[in-house]
Amino acid sequence: MALNVLISQKTSQADLDLIQSAAEGIVAEQAGDLEAALAKAPDAEVIHAGHWSEELWKSAPQLRWVQSGGAGVENFLTPDFVASPVILTNAQGVYAVPIADHVMAFILYFSRQFDHLVRYQMGRKWADWGEFRLDELTEKTLGIVGLGGIGSEVATRAKAFGMRVIATRRRPEMSAENVDEVRGADELAWLLGESDFVALCTALTPATRHLIGAGEVRQMKSTAYLINIGRGGLIDENMLAEALLEGAIAGAGLDVFEEEPLSAESPLWDMPGVMITPHVAGDSPRSHERFMALFCENLRRYVAGEPLLNVVDKKAGY
Repeated sequence: MALNVLISQKTSQADLDLIQSAAEGIVAEQAGDLEAALAKAPDAEVIHAGHWSEELWKSAPQLRWVQSGGAGVENFLTPDFVASPVILTNAQGVYAVPIADHVMAFILYFSRQFDHLVRYQMGRKWADWGEFRLDELTEKTLGIVGLGGIGSEVATRAKAFGMRVIATRRRPEMSAENVDEVRGADELAWLLGESDFVALCTALTPATRHLIGAGEVRQMKSTAYLINIGRGGLIDENMLAEALLEGAIAGAGLDVFEEEPLSAESPLWDMPGVMITPHVAGDSPRSHERFMALFCENLRRYVAGEPLLNVVDKKAGY
């Protein structure tokens, strides 16, 4: 029998051909928007979720498995979907390399004061030696909140720069390369107080929503920088704006936001010491290659009756 696979976003014919070649009997269709996806959902046993809604999966009575295009899955986890038998897999590991590069770009941007230097270049102004507080990364401390695939890639790069790397994770007893000290998730205050840079690399769950609030920011050094490439909901953004205005921390590198696109009225846009990127940290031609390799391997496993990769614990949220 045919295995009907719905890709609920625009995709190339090359990708459709690759998906159909993953195993015998696969019939892949794309839907460029949610309306088209809803029309094709009744026949779908597998959905690669680009466009997604509660209505979409409830319109697919044959649905058995959903592949998320990203590592974060909070948008899927409605009560009805969590309670359903539909398997959810994510793209953990697919975007770790470019995101880790992005984290280091934020860190170098702040440590070498590129925000000031770029403004000088745009104004054709020459800076005097010592005019800016340029710093080096050797022996600075990077705190990584969430030592999964992305956090581990960040640690590898930070170590190459001579940084001290500390981290918190749900299971601190697990082995961790390139990290000087790992503690449990309940040791966040320790990490914040020790770090010159804090990188949020954890998943967004009910337990981690607004993980960084007013109290947490005030546990950081006033010279420290906060970097978020996880999910916008990890930070109370209103609080962060206030804390930055008060000088509670030196700055923030933000790739993700509670509402995206970030409102043009947000005070974060114009704040000195803030670098904003539009949720592009995972963008790389190789990211797509990695995702397609993961999805096709999972399709092969699904047809063969083998365990799937990256199965999400829907109740835990990751």
